[in-house]
Amino acid sequence: LIFIISLFLGTTITISSNHWVMAWTGLEINTLAILPLISKSHHPRAVEAATKYFLVQATASTLVLFSSMTNAWYTGQWDITQLTHSTSSLILTAAISMKLGLAPFHFWFPEVLQGSPLTTGLLLSTVMKFPPITLLFMTSQSLNPSLLTVLAILSVAMGGWMGLNQTQTRKIMAFSSIAHLGWMTIILVYYPKLTLLNFYLYTMMTAAVFLTLNSMKVLKLSTLMTAWTKAPSLSTILLLTLLSLAGLPPLTGFLPKWLIIQELTKQDMAPAAMIISLLSLLGLFFYLRLAYCATITLPPHTTNHMKQWHINKPISPSIAVLTTLSIMLLPISPMLAT
Repeated sequence: LIFIISLFLGTTITISSNHWVMAWTGLEINTLAILPLISKSHHPRAVEAATKYFLVQATASTLVLFSSMTNAWYTGQWDITQLTHSTSSLILTAAISMKLGLAPFHFWFPEVLQGSPLTTGLLLSTVMKFPPITLLFMTSQSLNPSLLTVLAILSVAMGGWMGLNQTQTRKIMAFSSIAHLGWMTIILVYYPKLTLLNFYLYTMMTAAVFLTLNSMKVLKLSTLMTAWTKAPSLSTILLLTLLSLAGLPPLTGFLPKWLIIQELTKQDMAPAAMIISLLSLLGLFFYLRLAYCATITLPPHTTNHMKQWHINKPISPSIAVLTTLSIMLLPISPMLAT
């Protein structure tokens, strides 16, 4: 309870601060609060994940502090929105990319997610990404657009390619997260509110997937193949949620991609929009594979896995609400577009 409260406290401090040192304090509280949650199983893998997480986040926090001090040294400003010095903004971009797990600083994220339980993985993929995204949002005026575009395209490419041959669901979700962050980054300078909208919808869909996997106790694809006997309706809904994460049209996940592509073409960045759309097909492949394993495979009788017992356990309300939102929010798009 203390750690969860500290998490939300750190997040709140960062997103409501105007001064760089306060933002940094919030990020530090966040990092220290999530570490026990990652390593609470005392498994060597979990401890290793916590150590990796700590080292990366400590480096990123140092860089945040360094960039804000350099900016204060040159301009006399500690205000977050007044990041005008070019070197500072470059260092900050690198630091926040590390914090978020944007390519080329993404290598720690799948490892850490694989070492932590599903619920902690959900926190790492959603809540922990919110403070750095808000910092990017507040400094978006002074960041370098071409650098962010390169980072974004790299992230979508790496998230897609490296997710292709994974069999662990947590690693697949990690690479999916890296790819989604690419979509958020590419539009940041041109239309920051779209970045936040994309983040909210991504958080919703990821939460739905993680909670579904957690309720079925699925950690790898082979378990997912036999999980349909345990909860058939949940598996069917998981199919739709995964396709929504992939961004297919009648579902919610299509909304941010559509708006981002539209905005990029308005900004004369049609080539970038085309590249990032084609690269997201890589992501579609592994979402389809997850969906295929969840619903379409009836494992043959020679399978080595025990069939799961069918449990008449009611689906939890949070999963029901989140999946409904993840599937059906596309009709609100005219309201957002205006």
